[in-house]
Amino acid sequence: MRLIGSILVLVLLFAVLGLGLLFTLENDVLVPLNILVAELPAQRLSTWIILAFFLGGVCGLLAASIAILRLQASRLSLRRQLAAKPGKAVVESRGAGV
Repeated sequence: MRLIGSILVLVLLFAVLGLGLLFTLENDVLVPLNILVAELPAQRLSTWIILAFFLGGVCGLLAASIAILRLQASRLSLRRQLAAKPGKAVVESRGAGV
């Protein structure tokens, strides 16, 4: 079963790489990017799109990491409260989303 999963992951990886290569080859039009304060030099359209997806993924990972760190800090705080008062369960009320 593990072998089948590894093969499927490998096939999916090659499919994504192949589609990315085709996408890059088909979108070779040079496009300058204007970001309010500056105009960046012309690059291939595929470069700008892939860069946008990459930066979006990094921002998403950063946002998720911050949320996870806040949850872990909250959990650690609650564990300390429980350890300080062994007979009582103290639950601190925090705002929504925490």
